[in-house]
Amino acid sequence: MSYKTKAVILGNNYYIGLSAIRSLGMHGVPIVAMDYSEEERYGAKSKYVSEKYIVPHYRDEKEQFIEALVTFAKKENHKPVLIPCHDSYVEVIDEFLDTLTQYYLIPQQTKGIYTKAMNKDTLHDLAIKYNVKVPEIIELNADNFYERVEKELGFPCLVKPVDSPSFVDFFRKKLFKVHNMDELKDAIEQSIDANMEVFAQRIIPGFDDHMYTFDAYINQDGKVSHWTTAQKFRQYPINFGASVFTVQRHVPELYEIGAPFLEKIGFKGFAEIEFKKDENTGDFYLIEINVRITNFNTMLKKVGLNFPYITYRELIGKPLKPKAIDYTTNVAFWYMYEDVLAIKDYVKTKQLSLWQVFKTLFRKKAGAIWSWKDPMPGFSFTFMMMKKLLRRIFKR
Repeated sequence: MSYKTKAVILGNNYYIGLSAIRSLGMHGVPIVAMDYSEEERYGAKSKYVSEKYIVPHYRDEKEQFIEALVTFAKKENHKPVLIPCHDSYVEVIDEFLDTLTQYYLIPQQTKGIYTKAMNKDTLHDLAIKYNVKVPEIIELNADNFYERVEKELGFPCLVKPVDSPSFVDFFRKKLFKVHNMDELKDAIEQSIDANMEVFAQRIIPGFDDHMYTFDAYINQDGKVSHWTTAQKFRQYPINFGASVFTVQRHVPELYEIGAPFLEKIGFKGFAEIEFKKDENTGDFYLIEINVRITNFNTMLKKVGLNFPYITYRELIGKPLKPKAIDYTTNVAFWYMYEDVLAIKDYVKTKQLSLWQVFKTLFRKKAGAIWSWKDPMPGFSFTFMMMKKLLRRIFKR
């Protein structure tokens, strides 16, 4: 089947954007790849991309970026579907949602909900409001902040940002893990110097395989129509990073918690709730919500839930039938490049043995980048990594 409505993919320099391009392109959807730079833009090398453009930077030239999106859409006979593949793109879309919905098909029609789900402060408040467990936090402006952290949260604990995308862009990591008062004060000082709003949070006990996800599509009627659950095994950076080895596994409790929550907050479109299971109590705690296509989209597609295509079909008025993968397939997502780095650190810190890692590699897998049906992005990524390696060698 071929379609006339185009899909505009924002963010082609990472495998999330590439997976969205392939997920739609394989069904004949015309793909427009947009990004702010040609550098490392390997996703745009996909055979499924029919048009590609360089647009102003989403943060440095925000108004010009929105103007470029509007200018493109005005020339189209059909409103394009807009799919952001990075949190920072979602933030800007939410800020200018009233303007963009005049020219693009976007699942979320209510301004502010994307931001509320991404912002750690407002998400914490929403979770409390709807009786979803979240890790205890202490805000920086609380009385006796340092004393309360030591007494109520204990060490180690986390220093996390309210605005994750900005924090990651600046520090190149998602949070600070602090083991004592000196480290806590240093993390707070660094955050203040960087003009980042942060808070302290208790660590829920449990290894990385206690991280789970509820991945769902909430339709325009505000109901979860497609969903499944997954269990993380390895992350990079280890313990508090992005998924590099995740397995689809049916955990019914996550649906019972996640589906009502997303429906009650008025969310629409794709969302992924990350949970951590307390190894002592067995309780699931909401950690964060990803409001854009997830890292392991290729695995979700492989088990039968093509979320970019589900989104596209509903927005053009031809929704797919509701579907749940409510059984365990054991299909794994594997980002080999970063998993190698993660394994090195897990073994070095004695959190995993090589034998424990080796046993996981025989599952049926969906890779992040390489595909024989669409090889050019893989070649481009490999060439890019080789150039980086050579630069490091010659710098020595």
